[in-house]
Amino acid sequence: MSNYSIKTISENYKMTAFGVTFDDFNDWAGNAAKTAAKKAEITENGKLAELLALADGQEYQFNYVIDGKPWRGFGVMGEFDVEAAVVIDFHAGDYLVVPGAGTDKDRLADEITGKVFGGMLQEITDYKYVGPGNSTFVKPAENGEFYGEMWLRVKKIES
Repeated sequence: MSNYSIKTISENYKMTAFGVTFDDFNDWAGNAAKTAAKKAEITENGKLAELLALADGQEYQFNYVIDGKPWRGFGVMGEFDVEAAVVIDFHAGDYLVVPGAGTDKDRLADEITGKVFGGMLQEITDYKYVGPGNSTFVKPAENGEFYGEMWLRVKKIES
């Protein structure tokens, strides 16, 4: 069983991000390309830096559902009025928190996401993922390594 914890968030909160909508959730290669292109675009045009400066400087990667379609984005915690950015809601409740560490900052969020959705959620039998989204952050740790966490809202399964 993988390492995880449950943390309770007492109040709803908002995140502000730039992202892309996926037409076919199972088009892994196409979705990865769309996501990478969006990340490059908002990095090059300074929009991501603008958001980071408004918030606490911590970048997040999001998976969410907007208008019934899967969406992936990059942004910050908090609600900010920035052109072309989307404000998404995260609800109070219990959150499954899955940590990870590695040396490749750009791959760590995807590695944690892959671990969670690649089988870990099926192994956890006392909680179920209820969404509507999840977020992952990565920050520098020690010795050139990086530390990250994925947060997913879950509900305890009553037995």
